Amino acid sequence: RMSEVKKVLFIVNKFAGTGFQSQVEGRILDICSENNAECSIEYTRSRGHATELALQGVQNKFHFVAAVGGDGTINEVAQGMLHSSVPMGIIPKGSGNGLARHLGIAMDIRGALNNLFNSRIVEIDTFTVNGKLSLNVSGVGFDGHIANLFSKKIKRGLIGYSKLAFKEFFSFEEFPLTLTVENKILEKNAFVVSIANSSQFGNNAYIAPRASVCDQILQVVIMKKMPLHRIDLIYSLFNQTLDKHTAYCETIPVKKISIQTKEPISYHVDGEPCGEHSEFNIEVIARSLKMLVPNHSMAI
Repeated sequence: RMSEVKKVLFIVNKFAGTGFQSQVEGRILDICSENNAECSIEYTRSRGHATELALQGVQNKFHFVAAVGGDGTINEVAQGMLHSSVPMGIIPKGSGNGLARHLGIAMDIRGALNNLFNSRIVEIDTFTVNGKLSLNVSGVGFDGHIANLFSKKIKRGLIGYSKLAFKEFFSFEEFPLTLTVENKILEKNAFVVSIANSSQFGNNAYIAPRASVCDQILQVVIMKKMPLHRIDLIYSLFNQTLDKHTAYCETIPVKKISIQTKEPISYHVDGEPCGEHSEFNIEVIARSLKMLVPNHSMAI
């Protein structure tokens, strides 16, 4: 063990996922003292506050800065840490935790804290959608529509999300779109277009089973609206075989893509609703974020 005391900043969103458990702070203090680390804990007060706190963490030369929250909190912390020399850690407290799951981070707080102190630094890719930073999976179409509706609901969580998605599924139609990739123009119809840096949305639903956060490539997954008799396709998300169902799902690896739609369409960035747009410019930012990944984790 290094004798040097590590200074660690934890940025906590009390309202992520299922709400705040008071023992979180105690766990953080315990595991930091076990690892000879001096910790500071800051709570986010409003949207954008996590980014300010992360920027301060970088300026104050913390050894690392850990985001304690869901995909939205993680995204905000990353905005303050992009291209910096300070690595970022994740303590997943959201309802999906897509990126944390992809990186092999434990889902319980004690496990995730122990992972932080037994990790290596990996430079991961990020990407932008119309200039907004995304780390995990962003989307245009049905999932954007659901994200926009879901954000207005008081009660969060997988069950509420699933109910809402099921209810809206019947009325949401496929839409025409034009994709421009490396001077090639493709005309398609889609129900959902997912742009995946990591392999899954969260909750072990794999939209892009072959995705890596280190290959400088994004997987653009174009999905058709499945007929009800093919409801089995939902299972393919969970057993990592979605990309085998080529009649309903096409995956295009890209570094950069632009998508035009005839009408404004709902979209989300890392699960956060972004309203509607009819043009989407997407570009990978290679090796732009230093991330703490558990030593045992293979999947990056």
